[in-house]
Amino acid sequence: QVKLVESGGGQVQPADSLTLSCLASGPIFSIYTMAWYRQAPGKERDLVAHITSGGTIEYTDSVKGRFTISRDDAKKAVYLQMNNLEPEDTAVYYCNMELTTIQARTNHYWGQGTQVTVSS
Repeated sequence: QVKLVESGGGQVQPADSLTLSCLASGPIFSIYTMAWYRQAPGKERDLVAHITSGGTIEYTDSVKGRFTISRDDAKKAVYLQMNNLEPEDTAVYYCNMELTTIQARTNHYWGQGTQVTVSS
């Protein structure tokens, strides 16, 4: 079965940096869009950034200039470099991949989430 596993979360101080990683495994044929979402306590899960298989990247306005999304297709991985973190970035971060399995099924898959806490 397809599995996405995030890592790299933690507790940091404002202005610190963190890099999140998400690795996919299982019977994967091809991965299209890779994305990072986040969900703060009491709020909905929102898109942070996504990157298409063609390299098109989009960010939500609040992270532009601070976060960088990248992907490594050979490793089936997506990364989120987060700089100059703010308390408002505190949330559980989830990776999401739209992919096709070797059984020719296309769907969106989610990781289990990794907590990022920014606090002084």
